Order: sequence, then structure tokens, then C-alpha cells
Amino acid sequence: MERVCFLLKVRQDRIDEYRERHENVWPEMRAALSEAGWHNYSLFLRDDGLLVGYLETDDFAAARRAMDATEVNARWQAAMGEFFEALDGARPDEAMRPLTEVFHLP
Repeated sequence: MERVCFLLKVRQDRIDEYRERHENVWPEMRAALSEAGWHNYSLFLRDDGLLVGYLETDDFAAARRAMDATEVNARWQAAMGEFFEALDGARPDEAMRPLTEVFHLP
């Protein structure tokens, strides 16, 4: 199982709304993530907007491709893109760059 961690930055003026949006993630988006192989997926948000994502998957590249193939992901990314800083024209899911794991205590 691959463990993946990534960082993004939520705009300071949109933090409250970002939190609200994640209180009710669309059921079809939740189902698509599960079906695409995203497991134990969590988002952590610091008060300054630093967002830390964590997930487990058998193959992260394949899980990302599976999500790219869904219509619901395209809608979700379009709706969420305005919340982030420094995407440089990329969708939030395209801007996710996994961090290198340097230690793990199983």
C-alpha cells in the first residue's frame, strides 16, 4: 500500500468556506474516490491555509488517472479551484505533488 502526503495552500479569505464545503462532500465524489482506489483519505487544514492531504492507495498514478476519467471530479475541481493559491492554471488535483516519505513507524 502506497502512503501519499501532499500540500496545498488555501486562500486566507476562503478558509471558512473551504471548511464548510468539506462538511458535505458530494456523495458521488466520495464514491468516485473510493472506487478509484483512494483509501484512508484525510485533509488537515491549518489556520493560515496550509492544507495537508494524506491517502493510501495501491497505485497513486492509477488512482489519479481513474479520478481524471470521472465527470464528477471535473466538476469538483472546477468548483474548488478558486479556493487555492499558486495553482498556476492547474486544477487542485493536478497541483498535488506528493512529499517524499523519510520515516514511517508501522
